Amino acid sequence: MNSLAVNSLNTDAHKAGERVGLRSDKIVINGGKPLIGRIKVRGAKNLATKAMVAALLAESPSTLRDVPDISDVGVVTGMLEAYGVSVTKTAEGELTFDPSNVLAAHFSKIDALAGSSRIPILFCGPLLHRLGEALIPDLGGCRIGDRPIDFHLDALRAFGAVVDKSYEGIRLTAPNGLVGADIELPYPSVGATEQVLLTAVLAKGVTELKNAAIEPEIMDLIAILQKMGAIINVEPNRVIFIEGVEKLEGYTHRALFDRNEAASWASAALATEGDIFVEGAMQAELMNFLNIFRKVGGAFDIHEDGIRFYHPGGELTPVVVETDVHPGFMTDWQQPLIVALTKAHGVSVVHETVYENRFGFTDALIEMGADIVVHKDGLESVTRRVPRRRLEQAAVITGPTPLHGADIRVPDLRGGFSHLIAALTAEGQSTISNVGIISRGYEHFIDKLDALGADFVYEG
Repeated sequence: MNSLAVNSLNTDAHKAGERVGLRSDKIVINGGKPLIGRIKVRGAKNLATKAMVAALLAESPSTLRDVPDISDVGVVTGMLEAYGVSVTKTAEGELTFDPSNVLAAHFSKIDALAGSSRIPILFCGPLLHRLGEALIPDLGGCRIGDRPIDFHLDALRAFGAVVDKSYEGIRLTAPNGLVGADIELPYPSVGATEQVLLTAVLAKGVTELKNAAIEPEIMDLIAILQKMGAIINVEPNRVIFIEGVEKLEGYTHRALFDRNEAASWASAALATEGDIFVEGAMQAELMNFLNIFRKVGGAFDIHEDGIRFYHPGGELTPVVVETDVHPGFMTDWQQPLIVALTKAHGVSVVHETVYENRFGFTDALIEMGADIVVHKDGLESVTRRVPRRRLEQAAVITGPTPLHGADIRVPDLRGGFSHLIAALTAEGQSTISNVGIISRGYEHFIDKLDALGADFVYEG
C-alpha cells in the first residue's frame, strides 16, 4: 500500500472509532506473512484520558505530551469542551487544556459524547468541586464483564455527595461540599481508585484509601496530581493517604507509554513468527509480561528507546497464566497472547480473574481452527497463586493448531486486536468488520500494520 492510501485509510479508521459499533468498516487480511519492522507507541490510553480529566481540577492551563491519537481521547476532549474547557493541540501528540471557563453542560450534549466510553464517570469528583453538581449518562465501553459503577458511587457518597438515579442517568450534588473520608474498596479497582484520587485532592481533610489499585498508570496520575499541588502518600499494602488542598494549578507532563499496546504488538510478533521493534516500550512496566513471553519461547532485546520482540525460531512452549491486578499479569495482555498460544506445542491454561466475560473473543478463534475450551466457572489447581474469584473463568488452549481465514466481527477492543493477529497468522483470507472499536486504544493501527508489512486492504 502507498503512503497516500494508508493516510486515507487511517483517517477512515479514526472516524469509525468515533462512532464505535455504528459502521460496517472492515479489513480484509491475507494471512501467513510475518510482521517485521519498527512501530512507535505513545502515551497510555489508561493514563492520558485520566490526566485530561485531572486538568479540570486546575486553576491554570495544563499540557499533556505523548497523547495518543485514539477515539477515547476524542471522547474526553469533546466532554471537556462541552464543559467549557479549551482544548488546543499545540504540537504533535501534545494537548493543552485551559479550564478557566468551566460551566455546566446540557445533558443531551454529554449523553451524545459519553455513549462510547466509561471514562465520563471520572468527571464526577472534579465537576462536584468546580460546579457543585455532576450529571453522568448511562455508560458505554467494551462489554467484557462486570465493571461495578457502585464502587465509584459508594466512594463519592463517602465524600458527602448525594447520588440520585433517574431515567437520564446519575445526578450528583454536594450541598455541603466534599470532605475527606476513610474508604476501603472491596476490590482494587483501577477506576474507583482514580475516582477517589480525583475527588480527594480538593476535599477538605484527609482521605485514607485502602485496597487501592497501584498500576503504573495510577502512579503516573499521582505524579501529575502532585505536580498540580496535591499531597498524596502511597503506603505499603495498597494504602494511599490524600491530604486535601485548597487549590491546584496546571501541570506539564509526558504520559507513560502504553504497555498494553506494546504487549499486543509483542504477541503479534510471536504469533506471526515476526520481528517488531516497539519504540517507546520500557522494561520496568512490562516485567511480568516479559517473563511469560520468554517462557512461551519468545525473545526480546531491551534498548534505551524501546524493546525488540521476535520469534527466535523453534517450537513455542505452553504456559499457565493467571491474570490479576498489578503487579500481576494484566487481563489486557492475555487476549493477544492466546493467539500465540494456539501455536505452542501442548496445553496452555489462562485463568481470567479480573473480568468474567473476557473469553468471548475465542469463539472466532475456534471458528478459525483453534482448539480452545472455555470453563465458565474457572478451574481449580494446586499450583494457583492468585486467589480464586467468584466470577473467574479459564481457557484451555491445545496446540499447535493452524488457523484458517474466516469472517469475524470485532466484539471489543483487546479481542478485536487479537482477531487482527489471528487473521495475520491464518492461512488464506479473513474479513474483520467493526474494526473502528480497535481505534479506541490502538493509535494509527492501519499505518502500523502497513509499516510492518501486513498484506491487507481496508474497506471503510
